[in-house]
Amino acid sequence: MAAIQFHTADQGISLPGKTILKTLLSDLFHKEGQQLAGLTIVFCSDDYLLELNRQFLQHDYYTDILTFLMSERGAPVEGELYISVDRVRDNARALALPALQELRRVIIHGALHLCGYKDKLKKDQALIRQKEDRYLQLLKKRMSHA
Repeated sequence: MAAIQFHTADQGISLPGKTILKTLLSDLFHKEGQQLAGLTIVFCSDDYLLELNRQFLQHDYYTDILTFLMSERGAPVEGELYISVDRVRDNARALALPALQELRRVIIHGALHLCGYKDKLKKDQALIRQKEDRYLQLLKKRMSHA
């Protein structure tokens, strides 16, 4: 299995079932026709992610995740996901969902971006959301059997 690592920058979050999640992420890349070389997932605050958003994308707004593809398209995927724990918690509250469920969705969302899925257009949003739901269901099923 490719190296999948979890880190904290300036803020952490509890993430039970990391081993099962890592296996699911490896399977996701395989099922989406991508070879995974490595994935680093970094949990941080709104302010930390806002600074990255300004520095690398010239965007001056909060977001829940930034996804960076570190490899060339067509090569085995090497990527980094930076996730704002603050945004995930706020979004979960707004959606009346458990924060852990929203966190897992955001991680899967970032992995799907690394596989080439987009979310700017309505049709692309529908497809990526459908994929997120499918992988979340698969993760839930695996967690219940663990």
